[in-house]
Amino acid sequence: MLYRFIRVFVVTLVSIINGRTYYLNKNRLPKEDNYILVAPHRTWWDPVWYAMAAYPKRFIFMAKKELFKNFFLRKLIVSLGAFPVDRKNVAADVIRKPVSELKTGDRSLIMFPSGSRHSQKLKSGSILIAKLSKKPIVPAVYQGPVKFSHLFLRKRVTMNFGEPIVIDPKVKLTDEVIAEYNEKIEAAFAQLDDEIDPNWVYVDPKAKQ
Repeated sequence: MLYRFIRVFVVTLVSIINGRTYYLNKNRLPKEDNYILVAPHRTWWDPVWYAMAAYPKRFIFMAKKELFKNFFLRKLIVSLGAFPVDRKNVAADVIRKPVSELKTGDRSLIMFPSGSRHSQKLKSGSILIAKLSKKPIVPAVYQGPVKFSHLFLRKRVTMNFGEPIVIDPKVKLTDEVIAEYNEKIEAAFAQLDDEIDPNWVYVDPKAKQ
């Protein structure tokens, strides 16, 4: 109930502030099973945007443990499906919890393979979770404002979803195999960006000019 209320509130607020959001190829999202939605991390609010886009599917997602220190913020993000991650000391639960949810629960997983908005290098976590859960990876991209202040300029926001990528559950995840799958994911991101606007380039707001 709280999840639906927050979604309606956020969708209404986003529409008022930034106008209409455009969704491309939502038909590519699996309808009958859970999946791992992976995307380049471009804003601090894009987990919410992806969750809105794929509704009524519900999600869990990883959030840095520091966000859980505030009581009210913790209550809010937990109700939305967040669970804490210690980036400096990654525990087995980071893998175990989403794998269990994907296999036995009714929520999918939103994940940013780079782990940060300030890095574009993909890690192996999403591939390992896909292999263990036997669920597909669905690539997606967001093009739109990357600074909070720019939301009020009503710049167009477009999200695009790619074809599912299936990880062979029998394959051994060697460095070479992981690199091959990461190349597929990166190629999917590039294709999805081109489908929206081939001239669009992500610029990290904190990058030194």
